[in-house]
Parts: sequence; structure tokens; C-alpha cells
Amino acid sequence: MGSSLSRTLEPTKVVEPPVAASPAPPDAPEAPTSPAQAPLFNNCLSCRVLSGSGLLGAGIYVYWVARKPMKLGYAPGPGTITQMVIGISIACWGIVILTDPKGKAYRVV
Repeated sequence: MGSSLSRTLEPTKVVEPPVAASPAPPDAPEAPTSPAQAPLFNNCLSCRVLSGSGLLGAGIYVYWVARKPMKLGYAPGPGTITQMVIGISIACWGIVILTDPKGKAYRVV
């Protein structure tokens, strides 16, 4: 039980591209990045809606699963409370992605 090779395994040489001379450093410090370079979720509304609603749904589900034993009459323990806090945090993260508050702070002309 083995495999057969159609050719022998010989090391190949990789040719490296020539290194270009580095440009001279600028005299003035570099300006901060412009708002034209958008963050990851700024330009794509469908991406924000999909990921934001997915996170919102996941957070609601995690919170709901943690809350279910409490509705049956069991006392909440530290693990249940932690799970509820994590669920709320995930849902809030989804709301932030959906609303995109930072993207609305800059107006592109």
C-alpha cells in the first residue's frame, strides 16, 4: 500500500526577484490616513446587514438558551449569568455593525 510517483523528487531552485533600492525617507512626517480608506464594513450595506443580523440572532439565541432554565424555576448560577452577559454582548456587537455609527461620523464629499 503505497503511492507511485511519476517523477523523482528533486529540489528546485527558486529565483528571487531583485531588491529595488528603497526610496529616500520623506522630510515631513506622513499624514494620517484619509477617510477615503474605508473600514471593513463601511462600503457594503449587504455585508453589514448579513453579519449584523447574524450576530444579533446568535446573541439572542445564546441569551435565550441561558434564560430557559430560569423560566423552569432553577436559580441562576455564575455560569448562567456569564452566558447571558456573553449573549447580550454578541447581540450588541451585531447592533453596532448594523447601525455603523463611525461610518456616519465622516461625510465623504
